[in-house]
Amino acid sequence: MFHSPSFESYLNIFVLRTVMTRQNPPLPEPNFKIYLGSSLLFIYIFLSMVIFSLIVIPSLMFPFSVRYQLGQWWVNGVLFMAHICCGIKHEVEGLENLPKNQAAVVLSKHQSAWETMALRQFLPKQVPLLKQSLLWIPFGGWALSTLRPIAIDRNNQKQALKILINQGSEALKEGLWVIIFPEGTRAAPGEHKKFSVGGAMLAHKSTCPVVPLAHNAGSVWPRYSFLKYPGTIKVKIGPAIEVEGKKAREINAEAEQWIIQAMNEIDA
Repeated sequence: MFHSPSFESYLNIFVLRTVMTRQNPPLPEPNFKIYLGSSLLFIYIFLSMVIFSLIVIPSLMFPFSVRYQLGQWWVNGVLFMAHICCGIKHEVEGLENLPKNQAAVVLSKHQSAWETMALRQFLPKQVPLLKQSLLWIPFGGWALSTLRPIAIDRNNQKQALKILINQGSEALKEGLWVIIFPEGTRAAPGEHKKFSVGGAMLAHKSTCPVVPLAHNAGSVWPRYSFLKYPGTIKVKIGPAIEVEGKKAREINAEAEQWIIQAMNEIDA
């Protein structure tokens, strides 16, 4: 009984979590250049978000592809300014692992706000799972609501799962990828939070593959921090996990195990 694949997967996750929590690289001491670059980026994000929202909200009369492209231009602008003002770059490994001609559920590490934007640059057309309250933010939230997010109330888990399965399955059928951060909230570098099984359940119900994704964005774009630090964010995309013949918890455990291992490799 203790040598079954599922038990070994959970055992590996426990061991990898233990190793991972020991790693917490310190951020460099902020200097004038970091304060200046972070301030300029903040101003750009704020002003461009207001302008973007005033453009994208009236575009509701146009197809989703038009609004998506507008959002893509805004994201490209933010990441370009992050590079110019703060020295933030990124490298992506594993693009060859992305399924061809089939939508997928992406289960991604969550460390900062960076990945909520940057995944649009190197993954196919997508919709994110997010908390409903984000859509109430003036301008930014209003604009985000036009891009077909799967918005849920975390306080009502039963209803949230129903919305994820229904809207997520519909998006996948249309060829849109679904982006999920199974940790639910941002984790600090070196920290790993338990994965929610909702994304794996969506993949199981829709029979779409799961793509695990790891990155260390929190090392340069820390959670809850105004300051951004120069550096290169490393992104690793894992082999697609086929869901046929597997239970949702097995799918979830397989993705979690791969992400933890990939994070340890990135941090090393």
